[in-house]
Amino acid sequence: MDTLTKPKTSAEAASTERMTGAEAVVKSLLAEGIDLMFGYPGGAIMPVYDELYKYKDKLNHVLVRHEEGATHAAQGYARASGKVGVCIATSGPGATNLVTGIADAMIDSTPIVCITGQVPKQFIGSDAFQETDVIGITMPVTKWNYQITDAAEIPEIFAKAFFIARSGRPGPVVIDITKNAQFEELDFKYEKCTKVGSYVPRPPVKTEKVKAAAELINNAKRPYILYGQGIILSGAEEELKQLVEKTGIPAAWTIMGLSAMPTDHPLNVGMLGMHGNYGPNMMTNECDVLIAIGMRFDDRVTGNLDKYAKQAKVIHIEIDPAEIDKNVKTEVAVLGDAKETLQALLPLVNENNHEAWHQRFKEYDQLEYDKVIQPETQPTSEELTMGEVIRNLNDLTNGDAIIVTDVGQHQMIACRYAHFNKTKSNITSGGLGTMGFCIPAAIGAKMGAPERDVIAVVGDGGIQMTIQELGVILQTGVNVKILLLNNEFLGMVRQWQQLFFDKRYSATEMVNPDFQLLAQAYGITTKQVGERAELGNALKEMMDHEGAYFLEVLVGKENNVFPMIPSGAGVGEIRLE
Repeated sequence: MDTLTKPKTSAEAASTERMTGAEAVVKSLLAEGIDLMFGYPGGAIMPVYDELYKYKDKLNHVLVRHEEGATHAAQGYARASGKVGVCIATSGPGATNLVTGIADAMIDSTPIVCITGQVPKQFIGSDAFQETDVIGITMPVTKWNYQITDAAEIPEIFAKAFFIARSGRPGPVVIDITKNAQFEELDFKYEKCTKVGSYVPRPPVKTEKVKAAAELINNAKRPYILYGQGIILSGAEEELKQLVEKTGIPAAWTIMGLSAMPTDHPLNVGMLGMHGNYGPNMMTNECDVLIAIGMRFDDRVTGNLDKYAKQAKVIHIEIDPAEIDKNVKTEVAVLGDAKETLQALLPLVNENNHEAWHQRFKEYDQLEYDKVIQPETQPTSEELTMGEVIRNLNDLTNGDAIIVTDVGQHQMIACRYAHFNKTKSNITSGGLGTMGFCIPAAIGAKMGAPERDVIAVVGDGGIQMTIQELGVILQTGVNVKILLLNNEFLGMVRQWQQLFFDKRYSATEMVNPDFQLLAQAYGITTKQVGERAELGNALKEMMDHEGAYFLEVLVGKENNVFPMIPSGAGVGEIRLE
């Protein structure tokens, strides 16, 4: 007999509480320590919202203005706090509006649990009003999903969902709940999940693999560490710092790994990838041992795989077996949690400094500084540049703020030039590249880390995809600083059109609204600057202001982001102009 339907003993009955499925949903969230969620109500999820009203002193619901905003806010909350983010929506369009954020969370390994309402069980498959196959739609972009049709399933499924979302390589989970299951009664008892069948979230680290990795590292002449978000997700920041300082190995970050080490650490040599730093990309094809930790060798990091690190012996430390040898073939693959693996590796590696190897990075750094960094951050032209805006911002944040970016030129500039001293400080859409991510994610990040300054750095294209989420700031008063870098173009696409399509600017020039009036309409203090003499004071005013602030900076329309690896090129073919 099924464990969900068999008769309960008197002892079991005494330990349970009779309630509706809707109340069980709320009780399950509270049992998981959830006190904040983002969502938008509708008919198929209304019973749960009725219970949320009763529990509003324990579980704060933030009303977004579009369901996509709920997923991005949950992502920002999760990334800033290290907890699981939660969002909720109704069936049909409510559920499908979550999909972009779910896909974003999947590729960026962000733990969120998404709850959707569904038509009653008896109407499933009948094309009922606001019915969609949420399970079928989200299956490719979730770590796990499940449709609850019986109220008795709720405690077990919620416990399993949170365990799967947060464990191992984190990711999004969708729970679709039929309306009848929300009305039905059950005997509620919640037990947290600690194991699911054959699912092994943290593979045991094999000692022989760690020893093999240590031997390669100790014998290397030109070793090089590439680290990604796996460091942050596993809490291995201190172990990474100890590894680079003991071995003297230079380390470079992926966009998602940024802030795992302080950006000004002398062994932290810069950013990898299409718009990363010159040296870190060039040296990939000069190292003899490449140590990849918690990163997945995506195409934006590797460029043309046929030209990527062919001379190097590759060590890959990774928790997800699906990533091993997927893109880059390894000499030694160490499957396991990054923190556990580095703890095992640290006693086995020798102290070293690799001074001559470091000098090569410094030579490349100087070339990039002269050709790109100085003109971008200390320009002599009349036009303001994005780089100088971020440089001035650094003087005010001292590397302690959380910076949330959207997608485009401003994103690459912020990741290149922003300073970070603390982990979980760079929040961006990495793998999916979702325009519209920034504003709701910044709101979620501030709610997840209320003690920290949160700055949303956004472009004039991306902000208009989710600008309605300024309504959340109006309603909640959340203290987010919004820095709009306005070049009146879809800048990154325009850059490609300039460089590779003979300046045919097809559908990239923006005719924008008056952002000042828009921000004011949402009750946000605002200012616009376009002159260099005004920039420093305007940024300081933004940071000193008590409450949300909207600063629009007018920057050059046709400035480009360099270095750049052209499409189809290898990392060694990175361009400085």
